[in-house]
Amino acid sequence: MGGSGSKNKGYWPFSGSGSGDGDPSKEGVDEQSLARLRSFRNATPFVFTRRSSLYFDEDGDLAHEFYEETYVTKNGRKRAKLKKIQKNLIPQGIIKLDHPCIHVDFPVVLCEV
Repeated sequence: MGGSGSKNKGYWPFSGSGSGDGDPSKEGVDEQSLARLRSFRNATPFVFTRRSSLYFDEDGDLAHEFYEETYVTKNGRKRAKLKKIQKNLIPQGIIKLDHPCIHVDFPVVLCEV
């Protein structure tokens, strides 16, 4: 499944990888990165949208995978096989979640057993 973005070298405020450890007194830190760090202090740990894994086909049908039935003649026998369609599919895109989720890189323990 992956795709969480936790391996990304980005500017997520809760991950250890990113633009330093937030110490503005370090050399080589420009104003843009300081502004970025200040803006992410107010970032929320919740995720409200995600990328959908569904696709639209040419007819406008929505599904995870599409197959077409093909007939193969082998030894004089006619057999039906399913061939996976991978061309002309349009991803659904970004969808809004019904309930917000907590980001995978949020470092706080919410509940201990």
